Amino acid sequence: MKILLVNPQYPITYWSFKHALKFVSKQAAHIPLGLITVASMLPRDWEKRLIDLNTTALYDSDITWADYVFISAMTVQRDSVNAILQRCIRLHKKTVAGGPLFTEEFEQFDQVDHLVLNEAEITLPPFLDDLRKGRPGKIYRSDLFADISATPLPDYSLLALKKYTNASIQYSRGCPFNCEFCDITALYGQQVRTKTPEQVIGELNALLFLGWKGGVFFVDDNFIGHRARLKKELLPVIIQWMEANRYPFVFTTEASINLADDRELMHLMVKAGFSQVFIGIETPEESSLTACNKLQNKKRDLMHCVRIIQQSGMEVSAGFIVGFDTDPPNIFQRQVDFIQQSGIVTAMVGLLNAPRLSNLYKRLEAEGRILSSCSGDNTDFSMNFKPVMDMKVLMDGYRKIIQDIYSGKSYYKRALIFLKNYNLPETIRRQMTFNKFIAVVKSIVYFGFIKTNRRYYWNLILWSLFNKPRLLPLAVTYSIYGYHFRKVFDLKS
Repeated sequence: MKILLVNPQYPITYWSFKHALKFVSKQAAHIPLGLITVASMLPRDWEKRLIDLNTTALYDSDITWADYVFISAMTVQRDSVNAILQRCIRLHKKTVAGGPLFTEEFEQFDQVDHLVLNEAEITLPPFLDDLRKGRPGKIYRSDLFADISATPLPDYSLLALKKYTNASIQYSRGCPFNCEFCDITALYGQQVRTKTPEQVIGELNALLFLGWKGGVFFVDDNFIGHRARLKKELLPVIIQWMEANRYPFVFTTEASINLADDRELMHLMVKAGFSQVFIGIETPEESSLTACNKLQNKKRDLMHCVRIIQQSGMEVSAGFIVGFDTDPPNIFQRQVDFIQQSGIVTAMVGLLNAPRLSNLYKRLEAEGRILSSCSGDNTDFSMNFKPVMDMKVLMDGYRKIIQDIYSGKSYYKRALIFLKNYNLPETIRRQMTFNKFIAVVKSIVYFGFIKTNRRYYWNLILWSLFNKPRLLPLAVTYSIYGYHFRKVFDLKS
């Protein structure tokens, strides 16, 4: 068999970092981890090629070469998926599709020949078995969850790693919490399943062998979902590996706010090389946290928790949401105030949307409030349901938040607040590569002499240079991120 694995294109969104990538001469922020993991589950004697439309063009000759085209996608990649499927139909090529988009909305993809849904460790083997027998079915589904301690090493060799800013690794699946607006527990369950430390080290070794240096993103939806196992088994092994290999990587991940309750865990993460963690803060409004079942965020000083994590040596990036049924009229200014005072530089504020498999979707559907499918991008000024708050008031308030937190003055001020209170741990060693040097030069020319916010830029850069020179690369990075965010939201640069 000849198999073409295709990663559809991501639109320009908050998380695409498309406008920032050109500064470091990269094409995409993250590797398609799901596809290269699936590739390792296919028979070894099959010939495999991977096309990532975020880094490489897809030609008709690529499609005609293959016996089957495998596609994996997130919801936000829907438009690109449809374009790929139409090309495969035109060229009479059979398709196999999986991933969150197809698992949630498989009824909308009748044009796909074979739908391998849920977790591939469970549903891919029966498809391959039927394929060998010459009678592959249409849909393969399962309510079971995979034992990921048996998941094979992803085939990183299929990628042109130099085109990406971050490599990716998965340690766990599942989340112990059950937030109403989230579909993670529906997709992966509340029982947190983990890989073995040996598996994770094997993946780190594979990346090191291929010459990767720099960022590695642990894609877990909640990295600390199984804290005991993390502290006793994985982190000590990573610490030992990082020391033995002279700290070649810088790690980032996602976690819940209760990370702030465990100083031992934070210490181990920093010692292992974790520099940043994304936290779902969502809202400072307690009634909205109750309504959306965000129980882990309730009855705690969220600002204090953020500062504890920052003081431990990790940057905090965070997600915020407006559009809850219980949001009061002053929620917009409260969100702005929280973000500015906390020094959370990378603050993604989005409009509430209801993914198909979430409990929120089920409730809103029963109430007759669902308007459309979820776009997968909650920063595109769209909602897929009718909110309680007047839509115009909500949209105007949302625009005000975006304008306030990403305008040059506010954004650079927030970055400076963070840098003044942050001390970079010795375990975080950001190497100055040629691409990073070029990024510094580009930022100086572009932000220091051309763009309208140059006074704020120079204030941040010069303060870092003379007060905390080790943080200068981070100051440059934040300047580039700010430019991307303003371009995404079409704000004055």
